[in-house]
Amino acid sequence: MVRVNRGLLPIKAHFLFFMAAMGPILPQLSVYGRELGISPVVMGTVTGILPILFLLSKPAFGLLVDVLRHYRKAIFLGLILATSLFYALLYFVPSRFISQYHFKKIQCSQPETCKLDNLEDLSCNSTSRVTCDLKCNKDTFKGISGIIQLGLQDNVCFYNASLDCSVCDAICDDDIENNTHCLYTSFTFWAFIILISLGTIGFNVLNSISDAICFDVIEDEYDYGKQRVWGTIGFGITALISGYVVQYFSGNQLTYTPALIIMLICTAIDFFACIKLEIPIIQAPKNIFKSLKDLLNNCQTIVFIFYATMAGIVDSFVVYFLFWYIEDFALLTKTPNTKLLEGLIVAAQTLGAEIIFFYISGTIIRKIGYAATFSCCFLSYGIRYGLISIVPSPWWIIPIEALMQGPSYALIYTTIVAYANAISPPGMSATMQGIAAGMDDGFGYAVGSVLGGILYKYIGGTSTLRVFSGLSIVCGISYLIIHKTILRNTEDPTAVKVQTYHAPGNNEDLVA
Repeated sequence: MVRVNRGLLPIKAHFLFFMAAMGPILPQLSVYGRELGISPVVMGTVTGILPILFLLSKPAFGLLVDVLRHYRKAIFLGLILATSLFYALLYFVPSRFISQYHFKKIQCSQPETCKLDNLEDLSCNSTSRVTCDLKCNKDTFKGISGIIQLGLQDNVCFYNASLDCSVCDAICDDDIENNTHCLYTSFTFWAFIILISLGTIGFNVLNSISDAICFDVIEDEYDYGKQRVWGTIGFGITALISGYVVQYFSGNQLTYTPALIIMLICTAIDFFACIKLEIPIIQAPKNIFKSLKDLLNNCQTIVFIFYATMAGIVDSFVVYFLFWYIEDFALLTKTPNTKLLEGLIVAAQTLGAEIIFFYISGTIIRKIGYAATFSCCFLSYGIRYGLISIVPSPWWIIPIEALMQGPSYALIYTTIVAYANAISPPGMSATMQGIAAGMDDGFGYAVGSVLGGILYKYIGGTSTLRVFSGLSIVCGISYLIIHKTILRNTEDPTAVKVQTYHAPGNNEDLVA
């Protein structure tokens, strides 16, 4: 008979509702940027700069939490509210740039408002260039250049076209190349960039602090995955639900309002769950900087941190460009219901093998060790990207993600945070988690995002997937070789750490 450890309920509830709040928002951020007209290179550069801020903010907040130990809970709760607030404010960013316009019964020729000598002086605040497909009776005209007057949805004119009709219907897309200057100097663009920057920094800092608090509560790093798995469950459920409701309520005009409502409800529940969270008082480190210096002088630690950075690079494609690839793939294959498909993919990632591997990750690490586990994760990424690059339809990505998200993301995430906890000096868990995560989804994501954006633009999504697949396989093989040869006789920092505190409660685990 399995007994419930009630002392662990608040930390499980935090992971469940915190990640449930992020499920409707995080997967859609890059797609939302795409819908504003932001190019993959620009989006890759933006998301490449953000992780550099993670690299600075994660260790800084970790150090702050370790030093101001009596205010840990207040800092923690404040970050939860601030992160959701920044994402919620995206709802109020004016959608100055819309990807598609629909017009009914318009005049096909309005030369008085489309004079060629005025085209270079179009106002960013009142007009936008478009490329339109027109239907006039039984005739169809494709790729007609035009201009719309913003705010007047029935006012569109065309130039460089001779149309043999008087009234027609039109579907017009933003002319991205000609509207670039207007986009990147607009309030919409900079409000979007600032809000996703602040929200994403808050989310990533919260991830590190949550991991540190979890280890302080449960003590045994091998049980971490059994707590973190609840975050996976929450993320998957709300991503699936929000994908469906966004598709259902959007109709002809896309709206993210249902996703925002889900996020706010889950944030409120998470906040009250964390108020009940009992954080144990742990002895402060005597000399935090000396302890860090001694730790970072160890060869095994340096090599592990380097490959943690590589883990961030290979994982960055999923974070920043998988949905972008799916959107392009869906257009190429004429696949409908893209938003629902994206929700199903996130659900498959989080509700499939990820749950299993988070739960058994401690057992795997205990059986085969950190090095072999780490290498297997890289090889799993290589197989995962290789399979996605060869499937004939976006719907095939669902079973691939359901099977491969576990041995790649879930296992590598647990390995990194468990290793960071295992080597952290007493009282420095938040600092060490900040350093490890800063290199993984900080510097690693930065490099991967810029690299992915450039490759995506110049060689395409499929070839980029294959490049990341090859890089993952090389990392997996090389790390195991280094560990078995060069590092074979070096001191393992996980074998000499001495635990000086104990978490309250027992070691019984809660099952779903």
